Amino acid sequence: MSNDPALIDRFLEMMAVEAGAAANTLAAYERDLRAVSEALHGRLAIADADDLARIGEDWASLARSTVARKSACLRRFYGFLADERLRGDDPSHALPRVGARRALPKVLNQPDVEALIAAAAEFGPGEAGRLRTVALMELLYGSGLRATELVSLDIRAFAADRPWLILKGKGGKERLVPLSDRARAAVSAWLKERPQGTWWLFPSRKAHLSRIRLYQLVQELAVRAGIPPERVSPHVLRHAFASHLLEGGADLRALQMMLGHADIATTEIYTHVSTKRLVDLVNKAHPLVDALPDRA
Repeated sequence: MSNDPALIDRFLEMMAVEAGAAANTLAAYERDLRAVSEALHGRLAIADADDLARIGEDWASLARSTVARKSACLRRFYGFLADERLRGDDPSHALPRVGARRALPKVLNQPDVEALIAAAAEFGPGEAGRLRTVALMELLYGSGLRATELVSLDIRAFAADRPWLILKGKGGKERLVPLSDRARAAVSAWLKERPQGTWWLFPSRKAHLSRIRLYQLVQELAVRAGIPPERVSPHVLRHAFASHLLEGGADLRALQMMLGHADIATTEIYTHVSTKRLVDLVNKAHPLVDALPDRA
């Protein structure tokens, strides 16, 4: 009988407890590992380099980002087996080493965002529905929250005299999230209309507003604002928050903290929107600018 299921469970437990992996990451790893185990007829834990090379060949038609994720998952799994002394070698060197091309994020300009928020101010049903939608949009753009973080906010995280909140993001890591004055005002207005009997800031029938419903709301607002809906999502508004802050002169390290990125390389992707501003900054602020010869 294959020992793969038990070892996969032990690996996922380690990832959750020691590495603090998020639920979505754990689910993706579990799918990847069980799929490879099935492809190897239950021989995942004892696979050799040739086995993994064949698996890599089967991935040839997949997207680079998918191959990168699957390879990273298996490398961590075999590293775990080695650390636990469950095998004396690591065959993962045979896996594809493909760097995932990081796509530039979709970014809305400020007039687009203003149009979306204006559409939210006229969106129902009723006054309560309008205030809820405005609060959602102001928090998305005014704080850069992830969709999951936004819909699962607890009202106890807010204080009337505090322009920030502390929340747990990916991997259970806490971070400080600044609140714009507009976001705070929108939340205060929504709290006066919000249904009682729950701690969720955005309650729904069973628990809190779902990510799917949030996505649908944003898409509906895009249509009302005259913006192609394929250009807009909750994550695009998070990108807009980051890009517009960077354009305004925000420090990259501060932005990394606000977004909750573990690696600053993830934050650096936003510098693509600020190239002209950075060049202008060098030309204006560099100490040797005045010493440059006149090219006129």
